[in-house]
Amino acid sequence: MEYLVESWSLFAILGSAFVIGWAAETAQTFIPKALALSLLAWLQTLPEFAVEATIAWNQQRDLMIANLTGSLRLLVGLGWPMIFFVFFFCQKARTGKWEKEILLDDADSYSVLFLFLSVLYFCVILFKGELNCWDSVVLTAIYVAYLVLIARLPVEAHEDEDDLPWIGKKIVKLPHVQKVTAVTALFLGGGVVLYLSAHPFVETLQKWSVTFGISTFVFVQWVAPFLSEFPEKVSAFNWARQKGKAPMAVMNMVSSNINQWTMLAAMIPLVFSLSLGRFEGVHFDHMHWVELALTIAQSALAGLFLLDLRFTLAECTAIFVLWLAQFIDAHLREEIAIIYVVWFVLAVLHYTIRYLRTGYVPRSIAYIKGHK
Repeated sequence: MEYLVESWSLFAILGSAFVIGWAAETAQTFIPKALALSLLAWLQTLPEFAVEATIAWNQQRDLMIANLTGSLRLLVGLGWPMIFFVFFFCQKARTGKWEKEILLDDADSYSVLFLFLSVLYFCVILFKGELNCWDSVVLTAIYVAYLVLIARLPVEAHEDEDDLPWIGKKIVKLPHVQKVTAVTALFLGGGVVLYLSAHPFVETLQKWSVTFGISTFVFVQWVAPFLSEFPEKVSAFNWARQKGKAPMAVMNMVSSNINQWTMLAAMIPLVFSLSLGRFEGVHFDHMHWVELALTIAQSALAGLFLLDLRFTLAECTAIFVLWLAQFIDAHLREEIAIIYVVWFVLAVLHYTIRYLRTGYVPRSIAYIKGHK
């Protein structure tokens, strides 16, 4: 009974995840999908921001990088594959056929591009050996540029209204002003509940982790990010099981990746410096460097998989197996980082040779070039 009472925040987060997911689906009827998913990602990652801000304020240097890298690797290594596996089995149950790829929309090209830009700038941060407030300025500029660009994308023709959540079907029939007001209310209402539930939720699970003997480092790197990312996983897995919404589920995760590579990372040195009362960067020791290198390599390879605006069964399986291996045995981090890098280089060479031989350009690059 005690655990049930302490779990109120879990149920609140579940409810808020569905509410802001409904808001994002309905918002796509009058704003670009990428922008709707970006707004959704902001609200969904509030718990993760709260956890990271608390760690930075308490000046826990080791745990800052642990939480950041853990959350990013969970998104890609566990979140992306689980979306595909949910889609894979639900599609089989629905149609009797095994679908071996998720096809993304052309407009998703810009999200793939900015995922690469975020990771590319983090390569600069990695080789500098510190994350400082000047980096916060650059990372924020990248994210603002992303928002400005996707806000200018055309609103896509929405699927049949029957595919909207029940509340969305009601809202789309309202006059424009009332429709915008209703969607805004859903976003804000779900966001407020999520924000108020986040801290009690993490505190409760931290208490349980102590009870079950989980170390602080493991909790901060894996358990806390898994829990703080729980709202976005709820929304994404819900969409993955529905007809035609798996691409939206994947891009929900990509939006969260961009958000965390830019704004979450940008927040760390700012809160850290504010706590110290002076400007000071977060310096990396060897362990931090390896953790970041592994995380950067994983996201770079995953982004490369999406360059052709498709996500396949083979790719998702590879991402999951490599994540699972270093999750089970942390000593394999450096070896797996090398595997990511070698695979990335080979994939780039493949695209380059293909371009030189046939003039082929990946779909995302072709789309962006055609819309300059």
